[in-house]
Amino acid sequence: MQLRTNYKIGEIPHSEHPCPQSMRKNWLCLNGEWAFCKQDAQGNTSYESKIIVPFSPETLNSGIEEGFVLQSGEKLVYKRTVVLDETHIGGRIKLHFGGVDCDAEVLVNGETVGRHHGGYTAFAVDVTSKVKAGENSLTVICKDEGTRDGSSRGKQSDKRGGIWYTPHSGIWQTVWLEFMPLKHIGKFFIKPNAAEKTVNIRVENNEEIEIVVFDGGKEIIKERFIGEITLAYDFRLWSPEEPYLYDFVLRHSSGDEVYSYFGVRSFGRAKDKSGIARLTLNGKPYFFNGVLDQGYWSDGLLTYPSDEAAVDELTLLKEMGFNAVRKHIKIEPMRWYYHCDRLGLVVWQDFVNGGGEYKFTHIAAFPFLGFHHRDDDYAYFARENEGGRYAFMREAEETLDQLYNCVSIGVWVPFNEGWGQFDSAQVTEFVRQKDNTRIIDSVSGWHDQGVEKTELKSLHTYYTRLRVPKDPRPVVLSEFGGYSMKIDGHVFAEDKEFGYKKFKTEESLYQALEKLYLKQLAPLIKKGLCGCIYTQVSDVEEEINGFVTYDRKIVKVLPEKMRAINEQLAKLVAEIE
Repeated sequence: MQLRTNYKIGEIPHSEHPCPQSMRKNWLCLNGEWAFCKQDAQGNTSYESKIIVPFSPETLNSGIEEGFVLQSGEKLVYKRTVVLDETHIGGRIKLHFGGVDCDAEVLVNGETVGRHHGGYTAFAVDVTSKVKAGENSLTVICKDEGTRDGSSRGKQSDKRGGIWYTPHSGIWQTVWLEFMPLKHIGKFFIKPNAAEKTVNIRVENNEEIEIVVFDGGKEIIKERFIGEITLAYDFRLWSPEEPYLYDFVLRHSSGDEVYSYFGVRSFGRAKDKSGIARLTLNGKPYFFNGVLDQGYWSDGLLTYPSDEAAVDELTLLKEMGFNAVRKHIKIEPMRWYYHCDRLGLVVWQDFVNGGGEYKFTHIAAFPFLGFHHRDDDYAYFARENEGGRYAFMREAEETLDQLYNCVSIGVWVPFNEGWGQFDSAQVTEFVRQKDNTRIIDSVSGWHDQGVEKTELKSLHTYYTRLRVPKDPRPVVLSEFGGYSMKIDGHVFAEDKEFGYKKFKTEESLYQALEKLYLKQLAPLIKKGLCGCIYTQVSDVEEEINGFVTYDRKIVKVLPEKMRAINEQLAKLVAEIE
């Protein structure tokens, strides 16, 4: 099956509002053509061109010549001008960046206005006092030592190959200006409660705020409050089967208005009538049937070509009958989560790993043999650097704050397969204190630190038969499968193929999937399996175990065939009480 792949980048790519969860009407997208150069540590320019933001210079969509590499000690310099008029500069102005890898210094009219470290979390700087009516210069200076100094790097590697991929650098998500009155609505947090059918909204303001809630365009609630309010109503509950959302607007006496939405749902854990620990959605046992999604694209690396492309891929997962997606070692643009909210896909959200160089024996060989190691041994997990551990916790907090209002996020995943893992019990408690409304998969895969300290028994199974061990916690298969099928002409490298089990034809792959799901996995649901995450949505470079090829041109398994498998699983799930 072929996908539509002729997505238009356009003069201003990703021009949709970048944050539907917190949207003001007065904003300006700064994507598009910027002046660009690469400099050495002494400031000498070694490369100069134009670049298309928000695509990293290592990508095809950036317009930069193929083979671009940012070496250690080098930096990227982005420049453009922004013309503002009197209506823009009458209030507060914030300059937003969805993602810059890895260190960013921001200058407006030659003056530094902010810095940020961390290549995956969004940030904003107040530029009110530095801009003027007329032409303004904007400069962003980026350094990226993330693959070398232990910073959060995800799956990027200077020694790419197998499950480690081509590194990227610089601006890779939308840049935009946001205009608001001097007195305006601050950050807000939405906390729904399905059992009570309430929604709590907390705003970082001491002034009175008006909230108006709409159901399909019809006004259903109108209240005033200071700081915090709990709304009670006969709200319809959100689920993947019925992803119902309510729009609302917050209004300040200054005239500031912020548009958003919420869904009413609750994630949790409980025992079924047989006494087996289960995961729940809205108070009832729920089986999370999902796919691992690394979000790498052949023409944009971590940046998908267009909003439309992201929607098409998520829609494909729904058509295949899946109800969940694990966002693996990456934070997507906020619009991606908005589409999961409205389409109905529960997101298992990974934090981004960092640390030093991982030892294969420690993160793969020994765990495959069943050996787990205590994670206060920082050297074992390449986490000796105290500053790196501190940076991880700061970025974890940024991740939780940034994504807190996303309806679809149901699971936080702090660590994966021991990559830079440390003090997972304390990290889990930190996450729980910040957000007690979601499930925490503390250590996905292995190096489990004990029953009392974590919320799930989380397994990765590729080479052995699927099983459900006896455990008082809900058991999830947070990675499995990884079946590969090479399609000539649609691979990153014709002579390399990474996969956990290889197949030659679409029919043989489908038959293997049918056996995997219905013969091996299905019987485990009754025994206590609460969720499964298949590897993976798409091929990534040499790793060709996706449902879709890396160039997104071929779907290897017909959606209706995969849906038929998942519908049979759903019948078994329906028997759980």
